[in-house]
Amino acid sequence: MGFTLEGPVLEGAFVRLEPLGHQHAAGLAEAAGESRDSYGFTWVPGPEETAAYIETQLGRAAEGSLAPYAQVDVASGRVVGATSFWDPRFWPSGDRLCAIEIGFTWLAASAQGTGVNAEAKYLLFRHAFESWGVGRVDLKTDARNARSRAAIERVGAAFEGVLRSSAPSRVPGEEDRLRDSAVYSIVAEEWPERRAALEERLARVRERRTGAERGMRHPSEAPHRPGVTI
Repeated sequence: MGFTLEGPVLEGAFVRLEPLGHQHAAGLAEAAGESRDSYGFTWVPGPEETAAYIETQLGRAAEGSLAPYAQVDVASGRVVGATSFWDPRFWPSGDRLCAIEIGFTWLAASAQGTGVNAEAKYLLFRHAFESWGVGRVDLKTDARNARSRAAIERVGAAFEGVLRSSAPSRVPGEEDRLRDSAVYSIVAEEWPERRAALEERLARVRERRTGAERGMRHPSEAPHRPGVTI
């Protein structure tokens, strides 16, 4: 029997990755309707386009090339973005993966910088390496996208180089142009060290969140300043 690319539910402390479906359309529309200032190089549907976006991703899933996810904030239950496993590569037998890519990732502005992206990548990496037994996970982004490149580097992926004119540009006005893609990866031999580093990072995020929540529960402990919401 051949391998079927299907991603299970993956849940952490901050984010739950749910296989993408039509039930996520309204939540994705709300997430996509927040500030779009960080989406200059990324394919993110407009609020009115989320139903078609889901159809496109589910079509790719039916072809076996993609396992799309909705990113759901655990605390609020809100859909805050999307991500995917895609471009599966197989051993010659065809029944086992040897490598896969993480892509089609975007987050609502309110979820950026909260630890959601780091934990989502951790969950995806862990599943790919420890459940599927892949030898490599790669990530690509427009070479001009400094924000995305920095985020990829923070989760421990190694920069490998730039593929020139490798994929259609997502920049408005560049519909007929090919972009240069910056390529990053983690390989199986590196995963134990990368896993430990990500777990330490996520522990720090949990500590910061816990401290912030305590501050919210005890506003009398902070000095009151008129006009400032604590």
